[in-house]
Amino acid sequence: MNLIMEKRNTEKYNNNSQKIRVITENWMSQNLFCPCCGNSNIIHFHNNRPVADFYCPECSEEYELKSKNGKISNKITDGAYETMINRINSSNNPNLFVMQYEKTNLTIQNLIMIPKYFFIQEIIEKRNPLSKNARRAGWTGCNIILKQIPIEGKIYIVKDKIERPTELIINEVKNTSFIKEYKLNERGWILDIFNCINKISSVNFTLEQIYAFENELSIKHPDNHHIKDKIRQQLQLLRDKNIIEFCGKGNYRKVL
Repeated sequence: MNLIMEKRNTEKYNNNSQKIRVITENWMSQNLFCPCCGNSNIIHFHNNRPVADFYCPECSEEYELKSKNGKISNKITDGAYETMINRINSSNNPNLFVMQYEKTNLTIQNLIMIPKYFFIQEIIEKRNPLSKNARRAGWTGCNIILKQIPIEGKIYIVKDKIERPTELIINEVKNTSFIKEYKLNERGWILDIFNCINKISSVNFTLEQIYAFENELSIKHPDNHHIKDKIRQQLQLLRDKNIIEFCGKGNYRKVL
């Protein structure tokens, strides 16, 4: 994988954002495999689809690309809020690539893939509507809140200018693919417990340590009056999916 992008096929564009879009999309088409099935390439949609930018000819998974010069922040600006919410609730929400590049030398710094099943309504932030004097008055955009996505859902393909092994990436995607079997409201609980576990720095942890997040989870799920029961249920689910290991007497271990 060549981590330096080339300035090709940009002559007809005057706008810098259009140029970088062409440059980054060309690089993706020439260098990237499908993280979901391992197919050697993904293909760029040529009809300016409003949702996805690429698809895999083998497994038909679709991908959207967001690229940024400089550090990836905790928020990614996206399109219309209602469109995003409708996408999350539909069956054709694409997976997301987030690319960080260096503008001066067009070098890929980081490339992250976020599987589509990590997208729930809670990670989408509604922006203020455009003012009545704006060309698109009343239009309301949104942000994707990256910090609310568990680390298991931010899968690095390139990290700190180093390409990660393809097999490792594919396995990381497969390890969490069970989430797509669940409805959106259940996915929220799974991701919440992922985040609680990740806040515990040690590999080994106890049920009591997870219970410590009861108030936080009660605020996020005000209609659930049996938070501890739900915590135990989710821990059992993650145990069954080999994300964590039950060691007996309320003790658990993260499976690395």
